[in-house]
Amino acid sequence: RPPSPGFPLPPGPAQGPPPATRPPGPLCKLLCVKMPSVSDLKEAGSCRAPPLLPDLPSGPLRTYRKKASFNWKEMAVFIEDEDLIHFKSRVFTAFEHDPLFARLPGEELSLEKYRELTFLRCKRLFEYDFLRLEDILEKPLKIMVLITCLGMYDWSLGAKYLLNSQVFKGAIESSGSERHEEFLKQNGNMENFGCFALTELSHGSNTKNMRTTARYDPSTQEFVIHSPDFEAAKFWIGNLGKNATHAVVYAQLHTPDGRCHGLHSFVVQVRDPKTLLPMPGVLVGDIGRKLGQNGLDNGFAMFHNVRIPKENLLNQTGDITAEGTYTSAYKDLKQRLGASLGALSSGRVMIIAMSVVNLKLAVSIAIRFSATRHQFGPTDEKEIPVLEYQMQQWRLIPYLAAVYALDYFSKSLFMNFIEFHVGLLMKDKSPRQAELGREIHALSTSGKPLSSWLAQQGAQECREACGGHGYLAMNRLGDIRNDNDPNCTYEGDNNVLLQQTSNYLLSWMSSRRQDKGPMTSPLGSLDYLEGYDHILRQRFTASSVHDCMDASVPLSAYKWLVCYLLRESFQKLRDQEQSGCTEFEARNNSQVYYCRSLAIAFIEHTVLQRYHDYVHGADTPATLQPVLKRLCSLYGLWSLNKHMAVLYQGGFASGEKAGRLVQDAILELCSKLKDDAVALVDVVAPPDFILNSPIGRADGELYKNLWSSVLQGSQVLERPSWWAEFCANKPIVGRLRSRM
Repeated sequence: RPPSPGFPLPPGPAQGPPPATRPPGPLCKLLCVKMPSVSDLKEAGSCRAPPLLPDLPSGPLRTYRKKASFNWKEMAVFIEDEDLIHFKSRVFTAFEHDPLFARLPGEELSLEKYRELTFLRCKRLFEYDFLRLEDILEKPLKIMVLITCLGMYDWSLGAKYLLNSQVFKGAIESSGSERHEEFLKQNGNMENFGCFALTELSHGSNTKNMRTTARYDPSTQEFVIHSPDFEAAKFWIGNLGKNATHAVVYAQLHTPDGRCHGLHSFVVQVRDPKTLLPMPGVLVGDIGRKLGQNGLDNGFAMFHNVRIPKENLLNQTGDITAEGTYTSAYKDLKQRLGASLGALSSGRVMIIAMSVVNLKLAVSIAIRFSATRHQFGPTDEKEIPVLEYQMQQWRLIPYLAAVYALDYFSKSLFMNFIEFHVGLLMKDKSPRQAELGREIHALSTSGKPLSSWLAQQGAQECREACGGHGYLAMNRLGDIRNDNDPNCTYEGDNNVLLQQTSNYLLSWMSSRRQDKGPMTSPLGSLDYLEGYDHILRQRFTASSVHDCMDASVPLSAYKWLVCYLLRESFQKLRDQEQSGCTEFEARNNSQVYYCRSLAIAFIEHTVLQRYHDYVHGADTPATLQPVLKRLCSLYGLWSLNKHMAVLYQGGFASGEKAGRLVQDAILELCSKLKDDAVALVDVVAPPDFILNSPIGRADGELYKNLWSSVLQGSQVLERPSWWAEFCANKPIVGRLRSRM
């Protein structure tokens, strides 16, 4: 079967009525008025389709736009072809013209209203049917583009839709068989609504020790799903809190002979779709308010001897006969567990893109703000934009370079995963397919930490770079930071995931030491390690700032860094084992400064290498190469600078000159990119309605937009409801003084 993640986009160009007039007051009033149907919206659109990339509004930002060394529209079409630009425009236009998606900056909703509104918007996506099977087959990247469009609007909506239409449905597609087609069909028209129930109250990263059980009863040909105690309750499950009707539940499969065959996945109905009341034996609820993404209902579930049909076992990795005999193509329990959890790889690949979106949003707001915010200057009479200050450039422009490098990496890794997924669907059992899966796993388990941490650090830096205005909720930087925060944790804690990447690299070292021949690297991530001995003999040779500004300098340094950390990590493990440590103790004692640093250096090199090859490729227009090469070099040097202590410690660099050259080159590149920064943001920023930040709007009218948004707030000019407590009821000072 071809993949059918079930992502929605309207057929034909996005057409609709003029943008809906926003009603005054809280958004929740929208829920009290009759909404036009999607067909009404489509029929109302009689105007011509908008241009591919409309001109940006004139205003204070025009000063920087005129200084740009490239055409921003040419850049946009180069990094995201016309078809994808049209696709995004159709989604964004639909949202802007639909009153259900109207909002005011910084408006607060109660938890219940926010959940309701998120669900109604999710339901609307089914009505739009944005992305059909033929669209996916023609251009799979549209799956990622749709999810990132939803996230740019609101990650609660993006996550709710993703968990049902991609993660729940994708788990059934990849782990199930033809007998599960009915679940997929029902999911496509919202007859069921799904979630992915893996983690438990007492277990998260240690998946193989999940305690929910599924015991097979041959007398009724049913599995009995049971939570042995409250610590085994499924917990943190997105969509489960309020409206999921079905869950892919991971449980330990037990056969009548008393044997446990490890973690398997089952489709379990948790609520009645007609009433949304729990099914018999199911205790299900909401875990409450979180730090962010509060429109998404994360929940818990306990199962008390809940019976499900035998056929609800997702049987790709293992099955059971009517009599209770277990069969599996995987004889090894570790292989079986890995195959059972295969759905997590796609999630990690998607989280990389989600993190990049958050960094795009934060950087877009902060750079537009910095280009229009004037403070101080060479004379008392003339203030200059804060973007002109070296400190502001150094704080923000490296994150802009990271946006471009990581954006390309996330798209290319997604396409690598699609290739692997097609191989699975085609039952490809070749050695290359197996190695491709291992390599993608290593890249995703390090790519997620790199991107989510960078987005988290970048969002905070952007918040601070916008001063007090950055702290105002309506400018969205706080929401971006808080909504990105879970990316560092779900689908695997970042620090735990990095161990899987370092284990992959250490297995290369073991193979080398045992003369087993080189590990194959279908994507080329390990190819340079064949020059391991030669690389370790290399040293830092750049003699000027100009030399350092070539991306080949950080690339060669990163190759040395990976080889050095690989050698040191391998040796550290051996030393630990020889000193009497168990394998567990040896690995535990070798993470900090060794294996963790190895995994980070490896993925940073991979991102830089891919972006370097892309930027220097023959298809890159000559008009765009200069600015793209600067972005590439800046990202490489800025990332490398965090490892300078190790470069000196290992002998790659010596004397003060090397460190000074790298620092000076970073500052020089920031300065050279300063005049291009606004245009580079224009390429990646969504429309104002989606960005939803008064200080980040495309016209650059910073103070007009901010002042207008403040005055539109609810009750901003009214006295407080508790005014009498101040005006009439004065305190009696000392009345409650302690008598102790």
